Amino acid sequence: MDDFESLSHSRWECKYHVVFIPKCRRKVLYVQLRQHLGEIFRKLAEQKESRVLEGHLMPDHVHMLLSIPPKFAVSQVVGYMKGKSAIHLARVYGERKRNFVGQHFWARGYFVSTVGRDETMIREYIKNQEKEDQRLEQLQLWS
Repeated sequence: MDDFESLSHSRWECKYHVVFIPKCRRKVLYVQLRQHLGEIFRKLAEQKESRVLEGHLMPDHVHMLLSIPPKFAVSQVVGYMKGKSAIHLARVYGERKRNFVGQHFWARGYFVSTVGRDETMIREYIKNQEKEDQRLEQLQLWS
């Protein structure tokens, strides 16, 4: 029972694998945005009493393993993180780049899956996603 979090009247372990994309799957997450988004997501998660346990920013999408207390809906936390991060990106980078759409940076919706007891497998998947994508691209070159 040591692995569980606790609230005043409950013990819990709620972990979710979340994936979302920028609008039109623009490959803008590399360059300078990628360096700052990880820290932004961690701070925003803390504001909702949640934690980013694992995360990886791909060129055109975001993978995260989130721990969210049961008193918050997953949609509430993910919506908050997407909305506030888009506002931050608009303020910091909006003036420097043309065609930066600011508060409409992220596409609508997201993918979420409960993790359960497969946490180590999900963590490895998130860590190695970029290498796997590169490997698959190399295989397609030979087809």
